[in-house]
Amino acid sequence: MPLALRRPSRIPVPAGLVRMRLIATGMLVAMAVAFLVARGLEANHPGWGFVRAFAEAAMVGGLADWFAVTALFRHPLALPIPHTAIIPRNKDRIGDQLAVFLRDYFLIPVVVARRMRRMDVASVAGRWLANPSAGSKRVTRGASRLAVEVLQALDQERLGGMVRGAMVQQVRRIELSPLIGRALEAAMAENRHQPILDGIVRWAGRVLDSNQQLIRNMVHERAGSILRWTGLDETIATKIIDGLDKMLVDMAEQPDHPLRTKAEEGLATLARDLQHKPEMRERVESLKLALLENPAMQSWINGLWEQARHAMLRAARDPERLLAGGMGEMLRQLGHTLERDARLRNTLNRYVRRVAVGTAADYGDVIVGLVSETVRGWDAQTITQRLEHAVGKDLQFIRINGTLVGGMVGLAIHAVDVAL
Repeated sequence: MPLALRRPSRIPVPAGLVRMRLIATGMLVAMAVAFLVARGLEANHPGWGFVRAFAEAAMVGGLADWFAVTALFRHPLALPIPHTAIIPRNKDRIGDQLAVFLRDYFLIPVVVARRMRRMDVASVAGRWLANPSAGSKRVTRGASRLAVEVLQALDQERLGGMVRGAMVQQVRRIELSPLIGRALEAAMAENRHQPILDGIVRWAGRVLDSNQQLIRNMVHERAGSILRWTGLDETIATKIIDGLDKMLVDMAEQPDHPLRTKAEEGLATLARDLQHKPEMRERVESLKLALLENPAMQSWINGLWEQARHAMLRAARDPERLLAGGMGEMLRQLGHTLERDARLRNTLNRYVRRVAVGTAADYGDVIVGLVSETVRGWDAQTITQRLEHAVGKDLQFIRINGTLVGGMVGLAIHAVDVAL
């Protein structure tokens, strides 16, 4: 589902924000009362003029700042005054500007590389993996909840498409033919191909055993009428089956059997052709591309992503359980290794930097688009309320300061007026 903030039935207002609103509004009311009282008593004593000037200017300053603060989030007094309700009215533009800001100042490969160069990700990961209990459980739980929310909230179709596209693109870039050839050559050099040949021989034996009747029928259909009349066709079929069976048994029991030798020569030739023969390399690449375009292969890749996402969700929901089992022991050993091996840490940090820089270069625009579309999907009222609750307490201080500063300015002006 898209990352959108749904409109809840009611978002509770923080107690601190309510208190600051009451203080700011109370000061404004107090200034209004002081102004009325001072205006009525100003004729009795000149000092009341200073009180009236302070209260009058304080009301102006407080009301001006109330209007400014309110106009950020809604229309003051519900009046459609131009250039008010700034945040909800410009939500989409704010999202676009945020996306542009991310692209211009955070997702530039040079900037990412420079920032990542100062980060020792491997050391931090090693210390935490070696002793997860020493870390803050609050941080672990917070990171767990954040990971779950992100995995559940992101547009799975689009994110899955990004992952699948990255996997397919990576496979397209890799030339498989030389890799397969070198792997086959290395396996034959260490005699690790023998179990494969043994398996092929056993499989051929099972195929022969389950298809004896098919062989007999083929011999019977191709034999002449005299052979069928005398029953020699059955004898010939039996001899063929027995001969093939004996050949497979001999291949299984004799590592130096001539046919096994021929098979090994064929594998050696195949390994060389895969590495050095252009025609073979082109055929492998064509086969690879055909497989990638095959709907069954695409469905399999989709399944890999879904399995990986569900596995990440399970791990994120219960990180302590993950770290308590065999996987946890393996991760702890990895942490100790990272702590001891500086060369491994440097290698891992270089890899992390390359991944970060490559991601910024290849998918920066996609991430920017995702941020922009996500903000567009937010509910305007809900995001406005949450922003107001987050910074509203500080904004009420603006109202209080406006009231006090306005009063001081009014007092100064009145003093100058009296002096002149």
